[in-house]
Amino acid sequence: MPYWLKQFSTTNVIDPKTGLHTLTASQSSEIVSILSAGTFFGALTAAPACDFFGRRIGLMISTLVFTIGVILQTAATEIPLFVAGRFFAGYGVGMISASIPLYQSETAPKWIRGSIVGAYQLAITIGLLLASIVDHSTRNRQDSGSYRIPIAVQFAWAIILVGGLIILPETPRMYIKRGKPESAAKSLSKLRRLDVDHPALVEELAEITANHEYEMSLGKSSYLDCFKGSLGKRLATGCLLQALQQLTGVNFIFYYGTSYFTNSGISNPFIVSMITSAVNVCSTFPGLYMVEAWGRRPLLLFGAIGMATCQFIVAGVGTGIGVADQVGQKALIAFVCIYIFFFACSWGPCAWVVTGEIFPLKIRAKALSMTTASNWLLNWAIAYATPYMVDNGPGDANLQSKVFFIWGGFCFICIFFVWAMIYETKGLSLEQVDELYAKVGKAWQSKGFVPTVSFQDVADVGADGSARKQSLTDLENSAMRKKSVSHGEYGQEKV
Repeated sequence: MPYWLKQFSTTNVIDPKTGLHTLTASQSSEIVSILSAGTFFGALTAAPACDFFGRRIGLMISTLVFTIGVILQTAATEIPLFVAGRFFAGYGVGMISASIPLYQSETAPKWIRGSIVGAYQLAITIGLLLASIVDHSTRNRQDSGSYRIPIAVQFAWAIILVGGLIILPETPRMYIKRGKPESAAKSLSKLRRLDVDHPALVEELAEITANHEYEMSLGKSSYLDCFKGSLGKRLATGCLLQALQQLTGVNFIFYYGTSYFTNSGISNPFIVSMITSAVNVCSTFPGLYMVEAWGRRPLLLFGAIGMATCQFIVAGVGTGIGVADQVGQKALIAFVCIYIFFFACSWGPCAWVVTGEIFPLKIRAKALSMTTASNWLLNWAIAYATPYMVDNGPGDANLQSKVFFIWGGFCFICIFFVWAMIYETKGLSLEQVDELYAKVGKAWQSKGFVPTVSFQDVADVGADGSARKQSLTDLENSAMRKKSVSHGEYGQEKV
């Protein structure tokens, strides 16, 4: 924005192409990437905050940290205070971004859990579109309102989030973790709109309780436990999935889109930015349907193949055309929009869905904080490196559109990653996902999996509790016996 550049620029250099004041590549990197650096540390803080304060109160605290950052940015007139505000805003966003999928996964019924967690990504795309509209509306103001209005608008969403959390209950799984079954029953009753003694609610709560007791019988969890055995495999899957989501290059378009389109010779980059944001929103809706209709693996494969194809086309078109080639410019914008469609209906929402449902309760907060942190770490790296990659100043790589070859290469890697690492978890409860990972050794063999174990069997197999450390195979045998034999209290069999 002209006023913002004039106010914050320290170079006093005018860009002959745009007639605007300029920032150095290092200043651009610092201002844009510092938010992502804050989000990285905020995401790691989310686990202890959500475990200590609870999911609901932890989210409220996260929103308070974000609000402090917004206040500092709104008040800033120089780069140092503006950067400090972006760090604290990012810290709050990082905590929120790990806590919300956690809250959603622990409260949503399994038949619609994918769509609900996917709606998190939908809300992000709506936010990007609203940001583009507000930025476009204030970009030509020749006063501090040009940047203070877009920043201050963020207060509204913080108020809405806290207001909603006052009404919403704590998650039932959090109450079970704290040994409060009555509170868990009331919470689940409110979420499902069923009486506390409704058979479906009683059965769901019993399964949650039994699964948690089984996990606790195996010992307490630490951060080190997240890296061991099946849990380590799941953590690697989640971290790589979130990292690759960023390496597809989507945030290059949303962070540096206006600058890129300006350098490509497009006359009104703000309009193009609004178009790409609108495509992002509209394309998320079919993703919410497909994540349940198709499943996780097919949707992620579909998105990876489509994104790779579009990125290579954009790279080729952008490298081969000149600034005056209007047909080439329109083709470039078209394939950028098609790429965004593939991302928004697949990797955008589905990455959050998968990471939100593959971890057991005892490490869920810790693991989700680390997977989300990996997302923000790559987000920061891309935001920091991009100016050096695409600018044409001294020491810069001046890749311009060739940078899309890099994003396309990572999209190609995504195809093989999904095939080898992503398990199909559609239609499974969070407790049944544990059985899936225990029984199915290869991701590509997971499609036909049918759960056979109820973790309530754990409560039936021994009065002294020692049998609770049985393997899932033992539990399955117990479950199969129940088809012909009913159990009395403490596992005493009755014909």
